[in-house]
Amino acid sequence: MHITDIMRGQCPTFSFEFFPPKTPEAAETLYRTIRDLESYAPDFVSVTYGAGGSTRELTHDLVERIQNTTKLDPIPHLTCICHKEEEIEAILLRYARSAIGNILALGGDRPPEMAYDKSRDSFQHAIDLIKFVRRFNESGVHPDRRGFGIGVAGFPEGHPATPNRLIEMEHFKAKVDAGADYVITQLFFENSDFIDFRERCALAGIHIPIIAGIMPITSMSGLKRMAELAGGARFPAKLLRALQPWQDDAAMVRRVGIQYALEQCRDLLENDVAGIHFYTLNRSDATRIIFDSLGISRHRNAHASSL
Repeated sequence: MHITDIMRGQCPTFSFEFFPPKTPEAAETLYRTIRDLESYAPDFVSVTYGAGGSTRELTHDLVERIQNTTKLDPIPHLTCICHKEEEIEAILLRYARSAIGNILALGGDRPPEMAYDKSRDSFQHAIDLIKFVRRFNESGVHPDRRGFGIGVAGFPEGHPATPNRLIEMEHFKAKVDAGADYVITQLFFENSDFIDFRERCALAGIHIPIIAGIMPITSMSGLKRMAELAGGARFPAKLLRALQPWQDDAAMVRRVGIQYALEQCRDLLENDVAGIHFYTLNRSDATRIIFDSLGISRHRNAHASSL
């Protein structure tokens, strides 16, 4: 389903992110998570794309498995790094033939531990990829006459590569104007950063839906990993203060982290957020606790599965 139809039919939206498993054990964990979270009838799920396209086939396979064996609506990530135009066109053709409705167009992460020459890429920035997808949409290949719905990443705490917020917003506005239909933000832990980002977007003339990215903290090691994934995410004093007494108590760290994310979600809903996107790390427990605490029932809409 095209993202404009999803956002029109359900507000706020709730959605999940998964990443492709690399081992049979990880695959079993993921499929169990999908079966569990599917019963909450998310409006869509996104599937990540490894650094430098390292999980290209795994991403394709997971997206198509979700499309063919569940009632979930998968949105694949697509990145610029290490790709030529013909490669991206082939990926888009494959997704179009599978009736995938949307993609998330990203700059992507540089491949770890390998030489990388960015100048050899066909797409230097996410805006170049967005323009290419928009041109692909105009070709009429996609079964939906509108083509793919195009999503972009938002950075409530500021893009790590652009410390000047005014310049950053100019770049972001250009990216949206190139053809974006919706925004999913990087994870954040201070809601005021998200509210401020949303207001600055409105002042810049950006009026597409902005979906908030939330990742519950479930361990101290996970907290450190989040800092790496988020490119320097801010960890507010109130969060660190809540976690500090329990650093050696894994159960309490998990409890405090989930409660903090729950309070974030409640506040976002009170502030009319367009949607909440949960970074699940392929686990269902924390997300289920938050959903149940928010009173979001299973089978809440027509997308519910009988799987």
